[in-house]
Amino acid sequence: MKSLELFAGAGGLSLGIAQAGFDRELVIEINADACKTLRLNQQKLFPHAINPIYCGDVKSYNFSRIAAEIDLLAGGPPCQPFSNGGKHKGNSDRRDLFPQFIRALRELKPKAILIENVKGLLRKSFADYFNYLILQLTYPEFTIETDETWLEHFHRLQNYRIKGRKEGLAYQVSFRLLNAADYGIPQKRERVFIIGFRSDLNLKPLFPAPTHSQESLFYSKWVTEEYWLKHQMKKPEPSPKLASKIGKMQSLLFPPEAQRWLTVRDAIRDLPDPTLGEVDSIPNHLFVAGAKSYPGHTGSPLDEPAKTIKAGVHGVPGGENMMIIDGGKVRYFTVREAARLQTFPDSYLFEGSWTGIMRQLGNAVPVSLSKLLARQIQSSLKTVKAVEHF
Repeated sequence: MKSLELFAGAGGLSLGIAQAGFDRELVIEINADACKTLRLNQQKLFPHAINPIYCGDVKSYNFSRIAAEIDLLAGGPPCQPFSNGGKHKGNSDRRDLFPQFIRALRELKPKAILIENVKGLLRKSFADYFNYLILQLTYPEFTIETDETWLEHFHRLQNYRIKGRKEGLAYQVSFRLLNAADYGIPQKRERVFIIGFRSDLNLKPLFPAPTHSQESLFYSKWVTEEYWLKHQMKKPEPSPKLASKIGKMQSLLFPPEAQRWLTVRDAIRDLPDPTLGEVDSIPNHLFVAGAKSYPGHTGSPLDEPAKTIKAGVHGVPGGENMMIIDGGKVRYFTVREAARLQTFPDSYLFEGSWTGIMRQLGNAVPVSLSKLLARQIQSSLKTVKAVEHF
């Protein structure tokens, strides 16, 4: 099966899709540093995972150059127009590139689509525009007319949907807000995912069920104490409020079925402390000084999943990409630590300044979650092939 990825960034979504078994037909990215990261890993480590790469503006790419049938069109259009930390301009932001994804959808006619974006896309103030996006993905050939506003186009699309039976290209589309921590990623990262299948395939978009839970982490810490034993730590003394909750958990007849959430400590426990000196044996693992805690930016506790790794709008990405260490002090995550929180393999290298790389990581989709979603899509597409060859 072949895939094509837009807005690839550092390659988290693309790598996960490749690990799921899709063959790269094309990867498109405009950021120069992200392109260097993609090329570095293509040439040295993953020659078959990301191939080829188009480093340029997707607006100028002619999709008629793609002769192959695309099974999966994927991408994470820039999230800044809809991010809680951005300027909230939404569809009026020039960085809103959803129209380019829809253009690619219309021209390539892939069997399936996978889109990732920020939770802010579901904000009430963007409700009409989000519904408009879903309708455009559903009927990509129903295009906006010259001098027509998006609201006028939206109303025409709504009327078109109401009329019943449709002809031409159409997709069955569904969306879900997923927390990466619920799927074994050591990071609390809520993102909107959209999955769609071409209507002629008669496939219903499905999302993988969560495999991990906060409740299981709590149980592992305070009932079985397995968590502290694994990390060879003395169990902290619980507060009175926590002790009450522990008592209720101990009274459960059966332990939680899900696996426990993974924590920052789980993710980085075998990495050397970068503050103690040079760690040349570990790529992208250099200490960066200057981390400070201030209201709203307090760092991630070691024994919880990390707070969301952020790309940021200005300065140090989000000001939150740091951990809380002994005594309540904070330090920045190294690139390698942040990459682990995004489930990139240690063999994956990053190009650019620390700030630039952290921005790449903040924009990335966790590799493991990308792989899980791509496998779900692949499994559905294989049922169609099975019917075709019956």
